Amino acid sequence: MEEVVALIVGAGPAGLAVAACLSHGSVPYLIVERKDCSASLWRRRAYDRVKLHLAKEFCALPHMPYPDGTPTYVPKKEFVEYLDAYAERFAIKPRYCISVESAAYDEGARRWIVAAREMTSGTEVQLTARFLVVATGENAVGIVPEIPRIESFSGVIVHSSTYRAGDVYTGKRVLVVGCGNSGMEIAYDLANHGADTSIVVRSPVHIMTKGLIRFGMTLVQHVPVRIADFLIVTIANFTFGDLSRLGIVRPKTGPLLHKAKTGRSSVIDVGTAGLINKGLIKVFGEISNIIGNKVEFEGEKERYFDAIVFATGYKTSVNLWLKDENCMMNSDGLPSKGYPNHWKGENGLYCAGFARRGLAGISMDAKNIADGIVSTIY
Repeated sequence: MEEVVALIVGAGPAGLAVAACLSHGSVPYLIVERKDCSASLWRRRAYDRVKLHLAKEFCALPHMPYPDGTPTYVPKKEFVEYLDAYAERFAIKPRYCISVESAAYDEGARRWIVAAREMTSGTEVQLTARFLVVATGENAVGIVPEIPRIESFSGVIVHSSTYRAGDVYTGKRVLVVGCGNSGMEIAYDLANHGADTSIVVRSPVHIMTKGLIRFGMTLVQHVPVRIADFLIVTIANFTFGDLSRLGIVRPKTGPLLHKAKTGRSSVIDVGTAGLINKGLIKVFGEISNIIGNKVEFEGEKERYFDAIVFATGYKTSVNLWLKDENCMMNSDGLPSKGYPNHWKGENGLYCAGFARRGLAGISMDAKNIADGIVSTIY
């Protein structure tokens, strides 16, 4: 049985940030990752045109800013390069293809007992750790909602995690389900590649520009959040016009306050709103039924499609392996405690990257976790 001081599970941005902060505090650690690379979501599941939706000053990991010349809104390729450089700078060497199967605290040993498996050989791996950091992230498994008779759909069904580019859908009738950033951006990509594109908008959503969110996040450091929200919503309404007539309404709370309360981000427009205004992307409400290629919507609307792309988010996989009687994570695999106390459990258990506050939240989690572990050790 291998003994470690701190075990980090997951080598995405959260795991790498925690590793760097522990290294900065001279705390020995081991980081394990079930995939064969770090940041697998960004390398293998993010669609080609994706960029960070916040300006780079809000998206750097601890102790390392972006290099000079990095675009303000970092593209996928440059972000992966940044993560690779980050790992190299802090000598972070994850142990890949290690899948954690269970982790439970042993009161007698005062250690976390972790059972894992080396995925290429099937060899069992036994670890003990004084501190356990869950950094597997919110986006482990793609969610496809239950829809009546979805199994009868005779076209192509994909989740956004496997979507790469719209060129394979040229001339096809495609329905995107989900109006978050992924859904809106995929709809834009499809329409630009000549697909007959529609999108399902099931709940209120703020549509903003990157510049407005950057302005709001800067402004809120000097004025109350409600004032910042009022200003950027006013400008956004002038920019995009009244989208409610097309089926897109804003939440009652402003975008910054809505994010703080619910963890739900605004949609950063890449041109989708303009295509919706022009009628090049159609908006539908909740799906009520599917019969073959025909999709029926609430309000007695129906349309035929060749493909459906589900941009309906992800769920965590933490509860499949973490055995924690103190329930740091709830039944949905998210922190039981609200922000900003979400990151700390009992008996040396921590989580990073579950606050729904993006890379800025990851950085804060990593610093808090490292500080907590260092104060306990020293």
